[in-house]
Amino acid sequence: MIQAFWRRAMAYREFGAYFLASLLALAIDFAVLLLLARVVHYLVAATAGFCTGAAVIYLLSTRLVFARRRLAHREGAEFVLFTLIGVAGLVLNNTVIFIMVEFVAAPLALAKLAAAGSTFLFNYLLRKRLLF
Repeated sequence: MIQAFWRRAMAYREFGAYFLASLLALAIDFAVLLLLARVVHYLVAATAGFCTGAAVIYLLSTRLVFARRRLAHREGAEFVLFTLIGVAGLVLNNTVIFIMVEFVAAPLALAKLAAAGSTFLFNYLLRKRLLF
């Protein structure tokens, strides 16, 4: 009973920490997107922002968020898998942004917020399941 409680408490702590780390990564992602969108196509800017945010979330996830790392002894493999999940998240991110901007006529900032919600859950669930 105590073990079940402890596991549940750790899961909530990790999710909360991942959420906070993701907010920081999103702020950086968002800033890069909005700055670059002034000079390059919005999907190029979205990709650059996403990649910058992904680097931040990787560092925070492996150093501060997750207590258990399945591939800690194989950091290269861990980074590759983390990146592959991120690439799938990038495809989801850019697809949502594209649909929101081109078909819904939403402002870029609103499109990014919609993409961030879906991408956050997608990335968290896969990374928690496969890596941490």
